[in-house]
Amino acid sequence: MNIAITGIGIISHAGINIETTRSVLHCHDSLPPLNPPTLFKTSLNVPVGEVPLNNEELRRTLPPRSDFTLPIPCSRTALLGIHAALQALTDAFTTNEKGLPSLPQIPIGIISGSTVGGMDLSEQFYSKFMEAPSAADLNLIRGHDCADSTQLIARYCGLTGLTSTLSTACSSSANAILLAARLIEQGQADILLAGGCDALCRFTLNGFASLKLLDPAPCRPFAADRAGLNLGEGAAYLVLQSTRSIESALRKDIFPVHSPYGYFIGGANRNDAFHQTASSEEGTGPLMAMTEAIQMAKLTPDKIDYINAHGTGTRNNDMSESNAIASLFSKNSQGIPPFSSTKPLTGHTLGAAGAIEAVLSLLMMQEGILFPNLNMTTPDPLLPAAPLKIKSTLPITHILSNSFGFGGNDTSLIFSSNSSHDTA
Repeated sequence: MNIAITGIGIISHAGINIETTRSVLHCHDSLPPLNPPTLFKTSLNVPVGEVPLNNEELRRTLPPRSDFTLPIPCSRTALLGIHAALQALTDAFTTNEKGLPSLPQIPIGIISGSTVGGMDLSEQFYSKFMEAPSAADLNLIRGHDCADSTQLIARYCGLTGLTSTLSTACSSSANAILLAARLIEQGQADILLAGGCDALCRFTLNGFASLKLLDPAPCRPFAADRAGLNLGEGAAYLVLQSTRSIESALRKDIFPVHSPYGYFIGGANRNDAFHQTASSEEGTGPLMAMTEAIQMAKLTPDKIDYINAHGTGTRNNDMSESNAIASLFSKNSQGIPPFSSTKPLTGHTLGAAGAIEAVLSLLMMQEGILFPNLNMTTPDPLLPAAPLKIKSTLPITHILSNSFGFGGNDTSLIFSSNSSHDTA
């Protein structure tokens, strides 16, 4: 598998675009801390990774379209997704006089992952319905389905190809990238936009609180004193292109092509069906996903330079993931490769996490930076391996990025700075 990544877009607590996110990777001390929610009222005093723009600001900062108007109301999930998708498309191609992407005259589709969908608007509908059923605005629930955000992104960005939505918990957008790559490899598409979007809402905050998984302090993945996760929100998308479409574009000069950020060379999704909300302690599902991703990439474990861990900060996840990592890399002559979690930067963005961390992985590979595991003072001595404590710089060729979801829906993706010998 050899799928070029020619455009990326991201919006999260760590940055509202590629430039601000890249700067945080170089100087994470400049990042605002995670604070309690401001988007809605809640009795839970826990830190979250909010995007520093409200819904009106998100809508107002979008370039206007003369042929399409976003619905009012519009879910925050869709607004975040449109911002990241526009960034990725304008990065891959060019921008017209209105600030919109100038897309090539070929069908471009979108594969998007989400778990929250339009829940923020559904919560508003529920509150109003409980007060006065006849006065509740049905428009508030039109965007409830996860696919609504995908459709709005496609229409706003002018995408006319295949449109599909995945919802597999926290591996949703990682699976969207994996599916898009497979469709391109099989000749079903030449160019696809893949990623995901999710917004903070009461439903997920209260749900994770009921599972006793929220840390009242900034999360500390893999630390001895870790106490849970911090939720976040955001969106990220990648423009995936077949090598044949790039070669054709260069030959016929039908659209501009710049050097790829990297290549998607392998990935796998496996489900160990261990538990609805927990992973097996030995990490059966994560081990299967990582092993088969490396096999699909036609690599050996010793070729992995860095692991962008799922690393939520919960007792269960970090034990399961680190055991799986130790099992897979135990026979490496160089030992376990460096690994860390970027969730202290963004919070756990649920369905968007896989795509956000894919973009962060590509930026780390481009910049030659291995990001440290923030907030950790002492690694858990019971874990078989410890993450990076300080930022490191070195050439990176292959990155393994993990996204593990509820129900054992585990996905691993591999990105490379080099094109493989295969052709897509």
